[in-house]
Amino acid sequence: MLQPESIERALVVMAHPDDVDFGAAGTVARLADAGVDVTYCIVTDGQAGGFDLATSRTDIVTVRRAEQTEAAKHVGVTDLVFLGQQDGQVVVSLELRREIAKVIRQVRPTVVITQSPSINLDRIYAAHPDHRATGEAALDAVYPDARNPFAFPELLADGLEPWKVAEVWVSGDPEPRDAVDITDQLDRKMQALLAHRSQHPDPEGMEVRVREWGAAIAARFGLGEGRAAEAFRVVDTR
Repeated sequence: MLQPESIERALVVMAHPDDVDFGAAGTVARLADAGVDVTYCIVTDGQAGGFDLATSRTDIVTVRRAEQTEAAKHVGVTDLVFLGQQDGQVVVSLELRREIAKVIRQVRPTVVITQSPSINLDRIYAAHPDHRATGEAALDAVYPDARNPFAFPELLADGLEPWKVAEVWVSGDPEPRDAVDITDQLDRKMQALLAHRSQHPDPEGMEVRVREWGAAIAARFGLGEGRAAEAFRVVDTR
């Protein structure tokens, strides 16, 4: 069982506003409760999300950034970076790797939490192309980009020294091997999710599903009745 309290600083890299709240907001809340500084790096503004056809794609950018900012406050996060890439069109480009490496060098985290680059055929929603591209680019940014002084020399020229991340915690992986007990943080995770009002035509149904997922993960990792957890695959990048 993972112990988030041992982390010195964390960076969360996710494709869309609300991705962190589905996959890792309970863990983030537990980090914040322990006094760990957490920064969010959100790759897109979620321009292709939502269910209200009357909301313009220009307006949805403002809406979704505001929703993610509100959601983050529920779990103790106030430092957010939005990269502004187009929702639905994220690819593993050198540009994206450089932008994530830049944030890593700025934040200097012990742990990066990101999405899985793998396709999970049992939970296809977790394998959105943007999720996979973000996860792969984040892993590339951790190793080798952020630690290599000769990768993206313009970052070094701007005073951003290389930084070595100790671990990457991968959310949504088809074969998670570790979990975080979020029982005490579950209600705040739900508050964070419900802040994304533009994304939930059935908020009550969403809450039921997410609580069931948390209970199922807890049972899988032997936490017992009445517990909730989030699952990860930990990659040692020291």
